[in-house]
Amino acid sequence: MPEVIFNGPDGRLEGRYQHNPASGAPIALILHPHPLYGGTMNNKVVFSLYQTFVRRGFAVLRFNFRGVGRSQGTYDNGQGELSDAASALDWIQSLHPNAQQCWIAGFSFGAWIAMQLLMRRPELSGFVAVSPPASLFDFNFLAPCPSSGLIVHGSADDMVPEPEVAKLAHRLGNQRDIKVDYKKINGAGHFFENQLEDLSDIVDKYLKKAMTDVKAA
Repeated sequence: MPEVIFNGPDGRLEGRYQHNPASGAPIALILHPHPLYGGTMNNKVVFSLYQTFVRRGFAVLRFNFRGVGRSQGTYDNGQGELSDAASALDWIQSLHPNAQQCWIAGFSFGAWIAMQLLMRRPELSGFVAVSPPASLFDFNFLAPCPSSGLIVHGSADDMVPEPEVAKLAHRLGNQRDIKVDYKKINGAGHFFENQLEDLSDIVDKYLKKAMTDVKAA
């Protein structure tokens, strides 16, 4: 997984990128949790998502938002981070102009940014949102949600109450032509400390089915 540096809207951004040389290989962008609370691209949940997408044949990029690690700039209350994510998507798309699928995934704060990017980039064909902070940030911009996807949350999350996320998933899944799979991991906290394998298994099975359905279409 080579280190990469690419231009963002407020300076250089640091990332890790796994290439797939196959023509038409799908691409995925993974977004990390809140920069002000220790969130980085090396977060265990982010790394687990990264590996899962790689195993499914995606070319995958994870990166540090502005002000994190070697990424330049300073925290910008989500607006700048959304611009960072858009630049990261541009960068990986430039390497894979013929990608058949383009996915976005995020954990916690990263899930909030990921869902905003989903609204702005119609080429995004699927999403994975892990522990979306439905009780902390406004998700009403998802009206309507433009793509089907997967939401995963822990039943023992003491930062974001599980019923709030279940309510979000239900609201999104009720929209026409949109299917949102909601998976609750019993006993898991916000960071899935002892359930990373369960999380990876759920995401892997979802991606396997999603990519199989694409090939069959």
